[in-house]
Amino acid sequence: MTSHSVWLLVAVAAAIVLGGCAAATPAPTVGPKPTATWIPIPTATPRPTATVTPTPVHDSVAAARAARLGRGVNLGNALEGPSEGEWGMVIEDAFFPLIAEAGFQTVRVPIRWSAHAAAAAPYTVDPVFFERIDHVMTQALASDLNVVINMHHYDELFASPDEHADRFVAIWEQIAGRYEGMPDTVYFELLNEPHDRLTTELWNPLLARVVSVVREIDDHHTLVITGADWGGLDGLERMVVPEGETNAIATFHSYDPMIFTHQGASWVGPEIGTLGVTWPGPPEHEIELVGAARETEWVAAWFLRYRSLQGDANPASRAALATMMDRAAAWRERKGIPVWLGEFGAYETADIDSRVRWTTAMREEAEDRGIPWAYWEFGAGFGVYDREAGAWREELQGALIPPGGE
Repeated sequence: MTSHSVWLLVAVAAAIVLGGCAAATPAPTVGPKPTATWIPIPTATPRPTATVTPTPVHDSVAAARAARLGRGVNLGNALEGPSEGEWGMVIEDAFFPLIAEAGFQTVRVPIRWSAHAAAAAPYTVDPVFFERIDHVMTQALASDLNVVINMHHYDELFASPDEHADRFVAIWEQIAGRYEGMPDTVYFELLNEPHDRLTTELWNPLLARVVSVVREIDDHHTLVITGADWGGLDGLERMVVPEGETNAIATFHSYDPMIFTHQGASWVGPEIGTLGVTWPGPPEHEIELVGAARETEWVAAWFLRYRSLQGDANPASRAALATMMDRAAAWRERKGIPVWLGEFGAYETADIDSRVRWTTAMREEAEDRGIPWAYWEFGAGFGVYDREAGAWREELQGALIPPGGE
């Protein structure tokens, strides 16, 4: 999953919860791709979704493929861990038919490629790890699911962009070469949530460079691109779409308001430690703020508004979510590029009724604007599926996939 603890610290420093152009530089020569043995994968025909359709202004391949993403779920906390299983989640073959039968059209597979590639040029990806990704993708396609593979948690790139840019590009060169022959129901998401020292000013030219390298190998798969600043709307609005790229979907993530969606989560800062935050606000009962919340100016200010303001003025209101989705839709209209809500979710420390209300509102606001989405996540702390019980969490499942397929 996303490294929300660091995300939150960055957000606090910037005094925002979620939210410059630079010229693209020529890509230096990277090392040769290792020879890979590809196993045949059946062509999959994903089920169409009647709830998310492309708008007329986006009559393009990318728009049609964005609409096809429909309703999705992230297979988080597994392959983006330091190693699969280290965070308590291993992707099982049985998950894919379950996900498809529940009514989802897409799985997003977060992957920490950087933990499985050589440190020195040509930065060869471990062939055994490639085979594991092959298997996961094969299982997803066999269940008629779209598959979005990404590069997740490349922390070294975020900390030292100049040192790791060549490696980042070389890893994508290998991924593109291996999966160039896959059906177009596979999507390549180039980087999850650029942040830290990988600022907008550095990310925009690196994005252009990696797109150019991928397109030299593969000119037909749809790319998923995002902005800096943790992949939020602020970063999206400052992202420069690489020149000439017409088969791309732009993605953004939202966990607004973080004080609700991440309350008491172990990996976030202590200022988000107040429990009992309900959605929408204001709360029916008094909430006792933890000390760090009272001492952190932006958090204390948020709680003041949350406790006192009614209706649309409250920071934990449906109107706030609608405003966010309006921004995403407006960017789409300006740029003529489809958008995808690639992550949203509320952690298990929040009460289930609030989680269901918030999740329903997020889904409806996205779908009302023709924005496809992928919930974070399948079977861990945000999970819509209870792996121990072997059953869907019916309230959350119903919030995401309403009975009757509405």
